[in-house]
Amino acid sequence: MQPIINSQLPAFKLQAYQNGNFRTVGSDDVKGTWAIFFFYPADFTFVCPTELEDMADKYARFQEMGVEVYSVSTDSHFVHKAWHDASATIRKIAYPMLADHTGALSRAFGVLIEEEGLACRGTFVVNPEGQIKIAEIHDNGIGRNADELLRKVEAAQFVASHPDQVCPAKWKKGEATLKPSIDLVGKI
Repeated sequence: MQPIINSQLPAFKLQAYQNGNFRTVGSDDVKGTWAIFFFYPADFTFVCPTELEDMADKYARFQEMGVEVYSVSTDSHFVHKAWHDASATIRKIAYPMLADHTGALSRAFGVLIEEEGLACRGTFVVNPEGQIKIAEIHDNGIGRNADELLRKVEAAQFVASHPDQVCPAKWKKGEATLKPSIDLVGKI
């Protein structure tokens, strides 16, 4: 199995539901900006709406940081619209909901559960050059936290603009970072 970190975003073109409209979203649309691919098992489920609502609540903050959020499941774009229309929680979503009904994108990111046709809870952060910088996969019974993802994206953006520095555990924007050098070895 090849490491996914620093690999290129796979080429894709999918239908999406966003703000009352269907549209096509492809890998070319992602180039030049930070992006989050937020895979989840299925619409009309239990943990998924809590996660998607959490992301919806933080969407404006991600946008301020120059990050686009793409939720992805193996449901069709029609099912995304039906879920949006049926659920007050899902109506909060303003980011694109990608329809990976063939499982091709989920498979490319290594999160497709083949025998179920569903994705694991996978979170991937892609930089403007199309490289995957953060990859996290959860068991489907474990929900994610958008606040922690915000912190990780801030760290990834900081390191991208300060390649001579690294962010220690629990680092938050504005806190001290580390400059790797022989002088730090054994002193932390």
